[in-house]
Amino acid sequence: MAYHHGDLPAAMMRAGLDVTRTGGVAALTIREVTRRAGVTPNAAYRHFPDRRSLVMAVSAAIGKQMAEGMAAPLTDETSPTERLRAVGLGYIRFALTEPGWFSTAFFGIGAPATDAVEQAPPYLALTAALDAMVDAGELTPAARVDAPWACWAAVHGFAELALNGPLRSADEETVERYARFTVDTAIAGIRGA
Repeated sequence: MAYHHGDLPAAMMRAGLDVTRTGGVAALTIREVTRRAGVTPNAAYRHFPDRRSLVMAVSAAIGKQMAEGMAAPLTDETSPTERLRAVGLGYIRFALTEPGWFSTAFFGIGAPATDAVEQAPPYLALTAALDAMVDAGELTPAARVDAPWACWAAVHGFAELALNGPLRSADEETVERYARFTVDTAIAGIRGA
């Protein structure tokens, strides 16, 4: 649907999400997004002065959707440890079901700086789950200090192996079993630290 007298940045974001969902960050260009939005590339530059700013905005929107998906199975009755398990498995499932978005969110503009990652919604979902474990006495404050990066490395590394490594040809049941074991091992590791 072409853009007609409305919110051009929102139309461009929708187009950006659409192209990255199937084509990853390589498909995200100002020219393609404006073509899909039905405007000229020059119209976009008032809102996104360059491709980098467009990629950053689309990546942020993907990160928000990812965090929402990671939290979807959670209820008030979910224990802190089960919350962390759900966050970890949600991260992996998102990566496997939305590989274009996953690659855009984490590799869109090269390696993001540590502080940028630590403000990303998926990382904040992880740290909230860890904080809940500390509050419930399921994780020591000392272990909490380094736990985010250990957990992130486990799920991100697993996602990469399943998407682009030796697990990419494994059947879905095997990948799910390995994912659960990876997440459970990470949780056991931080709890034992």
